[in-house]
Amino acid sequence: MRARVLAAVTAVTLLASGAPAPARGAPAPAPAPGAAAPCPRLPAPKVSRPPRPVPPASVPEQQVVGGETLAGPGLVTPPGSPAPPAVTATTWLVADLDSGAVLGACGPHAYGTPASTQKLLLAATMLNRLDPKQVAVATAADLDIEPGSSAVGLLVGGRYPVETLWLGLLLQSGNDAANMLARLGAGSARAGVDQMNAEARRLGALQTHAVTPSGLDGPGQFTSAYDLALIARACFADPRFGRYAMTERAQIPAQPALKKGGFQIQNENQLVYRYPGALGGKTGFTELARHSYVGAAQRGGRRLVVTLLGAEARPVRGWQQGAQLLDWGFTLPRDASVGRLVDPGELDRPAAPAATREPAADAPATPTPTPTPWRGPAGTALHRMADGDWALIVPAAGLLALVVGGTVAVLAARRGRLRRSGRRRA
Repeated sequence: MRARVLAAVTAVTLLASGAPAPARGAPAPAPAPGAAAPCPRLPAPKVSRPPRPVPPASVPEQQVVGGETLAGPGLVTPPGSPAPPAVTATTWLVADLDSGAVLGACGPHAYGTPASTQKLLLAATMLNRLDPKQVAVATAADLDIEPGSSAVGLLVGGRYPVETLWLGLLLQSGNDAANMLARLGAGSARAGVDQMNAEARRLGALQTHAVTPSGLDGPGQFTSAYDLALIARACFADPRFGRYAMTERAQIPAQPALKKGGFQIQNENQLVYRYPGALGGKTGFTELARHSYVGAAQRGGRRLVVTLLGAEARPVRGWQQGAQLLDWGFTLPRDASVGRLVDPGELDRPAAPAATREPAADAPATPTPTPTPWRGPAGTALHRMADGDWALIVPAAGLLALVVGGTVAVLAARRGRLRRSGRRRA
């Protein structure tokens, strides 16, 4: 009996509050179209690697940049789209470079380690700050890089055009070129990293934090597949970047003063040679980050970009995984989308002001003037005299004296006539 009374009270409370009572045996709601699902993964060989760094704590506002659908850790694709290819990458994203539409992704806001794809952030930051024809001298600090890491082969005291440094950065992934470009653009490599982080924030890449200009591993250095797409979009918006990224071979000039000859370098991004419509991109690898990749291509009037992090080179190399995801993206309709790439500066714009604003609680209220009642000319004059308006009192008093004086004179004259008339009658 007590249970029935409690149930009745609960039902009445729910009805009174407008909340529907849960139906018994109701099935769980079906997932919305495009909801995240497990990512298709290729089996990859086990490798020895340094311990993964602990990523920063997730910030809810950053997880939903580009759309709430992108916040999950799993796969998100447009409703009714074919399944994307299985890859070894732990996280990836495919987007339209022109419209900014995100076509599909796997954990796009998951933290990852960038390796040399971070050089794209350096390019996005410094391309417009440096004259490509400027000739600069390499210093010992520029060449202070991790032994055995990728380098162009610059020489201390060597003279190199800035354009040559960009080619060395993008074709050969030169860490020496990265240090030199950061120094030339900001005064020092450290200042260059600070400016790279400022540019990442401007682009909306809020999960990106650079520690080195080259992408060599450093404590606290992270990015995400979504952020890499924002950075790549900014790079491909500059025609010079596209020209550098698609260059197959470049010549490093001889240094006669140092008695060293010149030599040739080749583009390490195989997409350039093997993918029809390739626009270029950037490879990356460290023992900690594993393989990272950014690539772009055009087909049928569309330009797509793919970003991936944490991949293994077997059974499929990183650039090939990118190519497969690009193929998948080109099969989707032009209006397909699960989110979007935000525009540069968009997240820094202040919110639009509300149409109407309520006065602040502590602001003094402005008194509303009370309308003066209509009294007519005479009433208004009397009211002003009652308030002590001598501009009206003086002439009014004079007029009153004349009226009174005249009245008295008239009455006195009339009384005199009556007296004379009375004496004649007696």
